[in-house]
Amino acid sequence: MANTMVHRGPDDAGVYVSSDRRIGLGFRRLSIIDRSPAGHQPMCNEDGSVWIVFNGEVYNHAALRAELEKHGHKYKSRTDTESIIHGYEQWGADVVHRLRGMFAFAVWDQNKRTLFLARDRIGVKPLYYCERGGMFLFGSEIKAILAHPGVSRDVDYEALYHYLTLAATPAPLTMFKGIRKLEPGHTITVSESGAVTTAQYWDPLFPDDSIGGMSEKDTIDKLRSMLRESIRLRMMSDVPFGVFLSGGLDSTLNVALMSELMDRPVDTFSVAIKDDPRSNELSQARHIAEHYKASHHEIVITQSDFIDILPKVVFHQDEPLADPVCIPLYFVSRLARDNGTPVIQVGEGSDEIFAGYTGYAFMENFYHRRFKPFAAMPGWIKKPFAALASAVLPPRKAEFVQRAARNEELFWGGACIFSDSFKRKLFKSPLAGLSATYNDVVLPHYAAFDAARPHAPFLDRIIYLELKQRLAELLLMRVDKMTMATSVEARVPYLDHELVRFALSIPASLKLHKGRTKAILRKAAIGIIPDFVIHRPKKGFCGSATNMMSSGLIDYAEKTVFESLFIQETFNLDIIRPMFAEHRNNIRGHGMALWCLMNLALWHNVWIERKTHVL
Repeated sequence: MANTMVHRGPDDAGVYVSSDRRIGLGFRRLSIIDRSPAGHQPMCNEDGSVWIVFNGEVYNHAALRAELEKHGHKYKSRTDTESIIHGYEQWGADVVHRLRGMFAFAVWDQNKRTLFLARDRIGVKPLYYCERGGMFLFGSEIKAILAHPGVSRDVDYEALYHYLTLAATPAPLTMFKGIRKLEPGHTITVSESGAVTTAQYWDPLFPDDSIGGMSEKDTIDKLRSMLRESIRLRMMSDVPFGVFLSGGLDSTLNVALMSELMDRPVDTFSVAIKDDPRSNELSQARHIAEHYKASHHEIVITQSDFIDILPKVVFHQDEPLADPVCIPLYFVSRLARDNGTPVIQVGEGSDEIFAGYTGYAFMENFYHRRFKPFAAMPGWIKKPFAALASAVLPPRKAEFVQRAARNEELFWGGACIFSDSFKRKLFKSPLAGLSATYNDVVLPHYAAFDAARPHAPFLDRIIYLELKQRLAELLLMRVDKMTMATSVEARVPYLDHELVRFALSIPASLKLHKGRTKAILRKAAIGIIPDFVIHRPKKGFCGSATNMMSSGLIDYAEKTVFESLFIQETFNLDIIRPMFAEHRNNIRGHGMALWCLMNLALWHNVWIERKTHVL
């Protein structure tokens, strides 16, 4: 099981099995802090009564060590792993409240005869588990669980249904029936009797109360201070570290603030797709690298590179992630590793917590001007208008009218693909027992938010939804899977939980100001990075599915989808076929939808049918 994840830990391996053979722990190590044998895992406390396997980094481990040593705990290494062990001895399950960082870990307590597992607050690191035949199995990747002979490979159709809308499966579901992923900010306790208890220890519902009454200037000053602290903490490393650089606001701030703290050039890494102007930001990245005298590295991938790597990327995803950004992300991660830089800082999360997407600005304006007034109308007016809209409007606009008519929320996430009504046509036969993605996934998050903060602005509500679903299970999942596939650790300074708490407290009007996205962060960047970067319009990493779905890739996707027996058996091909024709002829863009289906077909081929051997 551990050796399915050599890419996550090429430097060392270890196994612990208890004397009664009731518990077994396996580990692969990527050595970052204290690279000596003292950092070997599984690791135990002084008397061998507490054992741990831990993936991630605890950035405040030195401060915890000083506190724990005052309580009499004895250390035998310089690792952050050991601070979790002694912290668990001192505070039990409450140790999670003391940790500042990204983590997924499991602690076996021999005295209590319990297994305790935790995933970090934001969900930077994944953690999967499975209960099967009297066993409790867990791992950092699904492939480790699937390596156990007692686990079968069956499609979870509820997860599939939601994947088609959300571009990723919502936790705790995975695409494999019976295998679950622990939600961010949650723990699991497994008793010797087999009782499994899940508990939530953190939620972004409750922001930082200290911001109340702060002036805009004080808010900016504190934001700058917290950004500097977060980036400084993530420079903790015994190996070289660097930055993925696009030349945009977030990555440039990363480079600028790191360069303030370093006595050597920052290592920067960039990627572009050949002959694709929308993906190519290399000139901007070079400009920034020259400005900060960085040691810059870049790679240009071809369409053939893009297509050839797809099965391997699907293998490392474990379950399908409908995001073509995975491909350039894999290549730029490999570039970093090949240049001797196994630790990278990335900009994920900034757009969510500071409202950086133009789509947020559109939704905010559209919601107040049209959606909300129409939703408030009587049903006898809305119903015929919605029927007319379905007949005359493009599908996306018609879907918004339908949501208002059904009194549903406008915003379901920043990466929604197929609507519930479209999926009912897409499936060959109804999926028994399934309700709508809105009812199952979206509505519960909004209900929880509104119960806690009933008068919050529209923007705060959609940011909360993004943190609960898309950020953790799509964006951060793709970063973890693609970087670790190349034995690189990605660190996310914009998602330090203290910074997130503060950012969520900043008034919505300071984040999205008169249609200007990320307004407060742009103001905080003044004087730190060049003005032309601050005022540069938002551009997605390597563009979007629209440009990445090139003519060659469309041909590959069409062949993959229509040759898939799983797709043929599950979906109505007469619904899919026109989508390829419309996209190829520039009648209507279906880039994300076609990528979603292609990725699904490849996943089933690699993981369920096991027709494609990728390693």
